[in-house]
Amino acid sequence: MRVGSVIEIKPEKISEYNQLHANQWPEVTTALTQARLHNYSIYLRQLPDGKHYLFSYYEYRGTDYQSDMDTLAKNPKIQQWWDICKPMHLPFEDRAEHEWWAEMEEVFHQD
Repeated sequence: MRVGSVIEIKPEKISEYNQLHANQWPEVTTALTQARLHNYSIYLRQLPDGKHYLFSYYEYRGTDYQSDMDTLAKNPKIQQWWDICKPMHLPFEDRAEHEWWAEMEEVFHQD
C-alpha cells in the first residue's frame, strides 16, 4: 500500500521544520518502522500560489493498516513529535475528518 498526502507549511517555520527532520529522533524512526512504514519521504515545494506545501509518501507493508496507525498514534514519542510539528502546519479545510495531512489519490505507479 502506497500513501501520499499533502499539507501547507507556514513559511516562517520551514527552516525549523527542515532542521527538526534533519535530526530525526531515533524513537520516531523506530516507531515508524514498527508500524511497517517504509520509504517514508517528505518533500517541500512552493507552488505558483506562493504557498509552501509538504508532500509525504510512504509504503505500508503490513496486514492491518488501521491497527498499526492506531498503535503509532498512541506512542508517546510520536505524540510529542506531532506536538512540535503540528503548529508548523496549515491543514486543508477540506481534508477528511480523521486526517491532519490530506491524503492524495494515486493516479499512476510504475514498479
